[in-house]
Amino acid sequence: MKTTPTTARRLGLVSCHDCRLLLKAPPADKDAVACCPRCGSVLHARKPNSLSRTWALVCAALILYVPANTLPITVTTSLGSSQSDTILSGVIYFMQSGSWEIAAIIFIASIFVPLAKLITLVYLLVSVQVRSTRRPRDRTSLYRLTEMVGRWSMVDIYVVTILVALVKLGAIATVEAGPAAVYFAAVVVITMFAAESFDPRLIWDILEEEA
Repeated sequence: MKTTPTTARRLGLVSCHDCRLLLKAPPADKDAVACCPRCGSVLHARKPNSLSRTWALVCAALILYVPANTLPITVTTSLGSSQSDTILSGVIYFMQSGSWEIAAIIFIASIFVPLAKLITLVYLLVSVQVRSTRRPRDRTSLYRLTEMVGRWSMVDIYVVTILVALVKLGAIATVEAGPAAVYFAAVVVITMFAAESFDPRLIWDILEEEA
């Protein structure tokens, strides 16, 4: 007969979210507030309102993802003529100019990764809410990967910042950040907060409750 490993939750233990100190769980009384004796943070068995907070952040990121990819992210002025480029048109430009490596980096970091991260978070949220017990280890690994790669989406903002700082040739040529830069940066930051607010231990709580 397969036995279920003993967890800290079953033993009445809780881990501090900040310093990771393992100690006795706070009392069940909602009015009682227990703090970590080492760092002073409020103790919780699980991140409070994890699902609702993550859903709110994911929905906000999905809304901002549309203008981030449809509005121009750079506005280039050269000899009196202006050209606006979105993230995708920038990728197409680098492809046509033969810079496939740069095009691939921008496409993966600025288009594929943010969208994949949002889809992954939606999948994890839905799987927890429908109380799925399928492949919890893989879902946990997927969450860790999502949390790790999210910050690399800022590479497009770095490129825009460098271009704006370097290309300042007066009337000959200038590069300015377009309105999409703000939306794109907001998408990246919000998805980072969304990944942080999701508690992957909820994936395993379902298995423990059914066991």
